[in-house]
Amino acid sequence: MKPASFDLVRASSIAEATHLLDAGKGCARVIAGSQSLGPMLNLRLSQPQLLIDITGIPELTRIEDDRDSITVGACVTTANIEDGCLPGEGLGMLARIASGIAYRAVRNRGTIGGSLCHADPSADWLTVLSAIGAECFIRGTRGQRRLPLEQFVTGGYQTALAGDEILEAIRLPRLSANGRLGYVKICRKVGEFALAMAAVRRDPERGAMRLAIGATNGCPIVIAADALMGRGGGLDEAAVYKLFDQHGMTDRVRRRQQFAALSRAHAQATVP
Repeated sequence: MKPASFDLVRASSIAEATHLLDAGKGCARVIAGSQSLGPMLNLRLSQPQLLIDITGIPELTRIEDDRDSITVGACVTTANIEDGCLPGEGLGMLARIASGIAYRAVRNRGTIGGSLCHADPSADWLTVLSAIGAECFIRGTRGQRRLPLEQFVTGGYQTALAGDEILEAIRLPRLSANGRLGYVKICRKVGEFALAMAAVRRDPERGAMRLAIGATNGCPIVIAADALMGRGGGLDEAAVYKLFDQHGMTDRVRRRQQFAALSRAHAQATVP
């Protein structure tokens, strides 16, 4: 199939993009890498009257480095991250994670912000950045606001963006020198969406002990890692399965897959 007819505007600034969205009254959509929206247009699952191309806005491709965090523009591509665009120490594992997302042709165009805004429960960045504790910078016609990623994504394929707002950037807290990030996804073959996935951040120096379980029916499950620890520093299997029960995860195969992903991610994060 082919998309329904639409107009296309290439925005030159965030202000222009947000005003176009506001004027569109729900009939306008933002487009960047088009790796998610493009197929939806072709299948006519989405039929906007106006597409607003934001890839030419300089602020959306910026990378700002400070001592404790890196702020990444929403239009930075997964290939950029794979190729080492994030400066300094503490988030180097993100390049390896990026290399396992889809295929290079997709990574060349797909953006980190686009992935978060699409909010697919099985997408890598959503789970990984939830475990890290990422913060979203949102811009609309009424100004800027910030939300933790767990509040930005409100459900499967749902976000807290208002009709006139776009995701401007994502703030990624650095890990300390002794901090570790573990990430495992289970899929049928490399590049596919995950059947099960988990990310664990263990960073005692900065008081960050978080884990995120993805590939759920909605938002990632995010919880303090200590809540699932047993004796000897390993995961408490009974506590993990109780957590699955609380979130309605009843399929026996999926539960075993999720537990395996979480156990392996935790092991990665605890390696000295």
